Amino acid sequence: MKKLIINADDFGYSRGVNFGIIDSHQLGVLTSTTFMSNMPGTVQAAELAKQFPTLGVGVHLVLTCGRPLLNTHRTIVDVNGNFRNLSFYKGAFTVDYDEVYIEWKAQIEKFLSFGLEPTHLDSHHHTNSFGDIPEVFLSLAKEYGLPVRNNMGETIYNKLTLNNIKTTDSFSYLIETALKDNEALDKLFENHNSVEVMAHPAYLDKELLSSSTFTYPRVDEVEFLTNQDIVNCIRSRKDIQLVTYKEI
Repeated sequence: MKKLIINADDFGYSRGVNFGIIDSHQLGVLTSTTFMSNMPGTVQAAELAKQFPTLGVGVHLVLTCGRPLLNTHRTIVDVNGNFRNLSFYKGAFTVDYDEVYIEWKAQIEKFLSFGLEPTHLDSHHHTNSFGDIPEVFLSLAKEYGLPVRNNMGETIYNKLTLNNIKTTDSFSYLIETALKDNEALDKLFENHNSVEVMAHPAYLDKELLSSSTFTYPRVDEVEFLTNQDIVNCIRSRKDIQLVTYKEI
């Protein structure tokens, strides 16, 4: 049986994001999400996670949005104490990787403090794949015994295998392409037995509109993930099982 994880990033970003994710799970085919421990919607997201236990919830490790949980950093923050912008990490960059480790560990511990059990780890803006950050990311995955998103390239994928860290066979960025019909699903699983498809469903609120450049497409993703034709197409497949990271 092929295993399909449909994961929503940014749980905890804001109330609008949280409700978009819950609707996409409750009314649609979303199976999983990842939790931001440092954002305004964090407490509400934790409450919703407990109300909807069939939704797998992992930790969305953050380096490029909002403020860190710890106030001791020097290299991963700007002069105002906010996380650096994504553009900082897209070129050559220098950071203290110990800061990355202790901040991300604090974010995992904040998640655990709500009494929740994480299903896996990934990161906001894929920062787990930049520079030497994958080494920090893998050390935390091994420390907490958690699966991870497969978005770091073949060399790191081989390290996952060597370190017995679970992941999916493949990772897809675009739900509209990956899940649009049976032909797309056949192609998605052509050479793979397990796949994660990333999503960003949300309803727009002031917090999201004022702090993110990725806004209106999120509403389209809620509509896509709850569209009855899409839901029926995926759920009717006898060869594909909708799962969370707990089942890989």
